Amino acid sequence: MMNGNVLISGAGVTGLALAFWLDRAGFATTLIEQAPAFRRGGQAVDIRGVALNVVEEMGLLDEARALRTRLKGMSMLDADGNQTQRTEERTFSAGRLDSDDIEIFRDDLCELLMGAMSERVEFVYNDSIRTIDDQGDGVAATFASGVNRKFDLLIGADGIYSNVHKQCFDEESKSVHPLGVVLALFSTRNLINLIDWQLGHRQEGVGYVIYPSRDKSELRIGVGFAGPQSAVSHSDTEAQKQLVAGQCAHLKGEFSRFIDAMKRTDQFYYNELAQIRMPSWSKGRVVLAGDAAHCAFPFSGQGTSLVLVGAFVLVRELVWHRDDPAQAFAAYEHRMRPYVNLNQALVDLTREPPTPDHLMTEAKNGIDLSDLLKQAV
Repeated sequence: MMNGNVLISGAGVTGLALAFWLDRAGFATTLIEQAPAFRRGGQAVDIRGVALNVVEEMGLLDEARALRTRLKGMSMLDADGNQTQRTEERTFSAGRLDSDDIEIFRDDLCELLMGAMSERVEFVYNDSIRTIDDQGDGVAATFASGVNRKFDLLIGADGIYSNVHKQCFDEESKSVHPLGVVLALFSTRNLINLIDWQLGHRQEGVGYVIYPSRDKSELRIGVGFAGPQSAVSHSDTEAQKQLVAGQCAHLKGEFSRFIDAMKRTDQFYYNELAQIRMPSWSKGRVVLAGDAAHCAFPFSGQGTSLVLVGAFVLVRELVWHRDDPAQAFAAYEHRMRPYVNLNQALVDLTREPPTPDHLMTEAKNGIDLSDLLKQAV
């Protein structure tokens, strides 16, 4: 497997971070993504703790800092849209503004990763994996488009309801632990000329956060509420939007304008949040990474850092054990699982008041990468 070929399912942050490192290590890498093209929009994400060391090792730390959101504070609003609190010390999405953490929009981070790869990395959009056959010496994959290909390894980087997980591991219900919360994210034009500031609301089971895009032309809006008794289909976008609109019907002020814009936008994401807790992240020549393996909790602010660290660790272990993927997968999981456990434990601590600083510090830095950072690739 010295210069083997690897298929990654999913071209989000996890898949792109994996592709970056695999490309640098000389692996032939293919990403398959069911979206028809690169997806713009999405929330701001955080790069924290040891993940900053990983981004520095990528050679992308200065560029990531240049792309940070640079919000100056936030206001908390009541249901009528009136300000009840104001602070210039922190925001809901980023935490303290005087930290070294980097808050960056998901699409800006994805574009940064894509721009750092060579042209050898293959992207297959508007397609997915229909069947997977682990043949011992490789993985045969049939794409939904009908294409048949064989790879040395398959990495599932396709989120908490992972297609690779469903096909290759035990039934999903054993690993997916619903948290009873819906998160909807969407983008609109900057209808209220919001500049360098964040708006938040959290009352009576509904919360939202609103902030401008880096160029100030858009608003990125996240809405959270208790999950419905009957799950909404993952493919029924209209039903999802109707549910969000119904949950937000009592919100006054400018919020009705945002809901009207949500109904028209194609930059819309909806998910019923869950943790992923699996007894093993690999099976044969198939391995899971990021949320597909160990989703923590979006409101912890640690998801992207887990993804970046995990991608780095997995590929470094593959480099160290090029001819023994099973050993590489075992070493990856042995190193990552304690770090994942620390971060998943924050789920009960992400309510008001904010998570105590010492607990977040432990979660951010609870993994030693010193030996892997010394490896040459």
